[in-house]
Amino acid sequence: MLKKLIKTRRSVFPAQYTQGDIPEHDLLEVLESGRWAPNHRKTEPWRYKVLTGAALDRLGDFMATAYSKVDGHKKFKLKKLRENPSKSSAVILIFMHRDEKESVPEWEEIAAVAMSVQNMWLTTHNLGYGCYWSSPKPFANMSDFKGLKIEDNERFLGFFYMGTYTMESQDLPERKSIEEMVQFLNH
Repeated sequence: MLKKLIKTRRSVFPAQYTQGDIPEHDLLEVLESGRWAPNHRKTEPWRYKVLTGAALDRLGDFMATAYSKVDGHKKFKLKKLRENPSKSSAVILIFMHRDEKESVPEWEEIAAVAMSVQNMWLTTHNLGYGCYWSSPKPFANMSDFKGLKIEDNERFLGFFYMGTYTMESQDLPERKSIEEMVQFLNH
């Protein structure tokens, strides 16, 4: 079951979403699974801000406005930035909360957040929803997004778009063989 879930997980983009609601208990289940990711010294560096409802439209307006200030001539990109949040059922803003003692290297904290997101991704897929992790946009300073509280030691790592969609059967993509990626040493 787990292996099948891992193999069939895919990025599902806002253009594919059917704009149905994701119940709060499912959102909480997704976030709860992220809470159980491994992390060195139990720093639990993940922080999430969940946007639903009207906050999604505000995010789209914010992203489009920020983009138009630096490179607003690409109308397709501007439209996509404005509409993607409102096509989604929820958008989770992903943050890394740096351990104040810096007891572990920063890359370990980022890796722990990535493992947390992978847990969330697998849970989202298991619940029958689509999602994808979009990188932070260099033109948008999320601390300027109205109502969002970001601590000094938090670093924005991206958007986790979620939505309902019609799941279609897909063939598994080609992957390199395990022999191409692994070396065993036994002496």
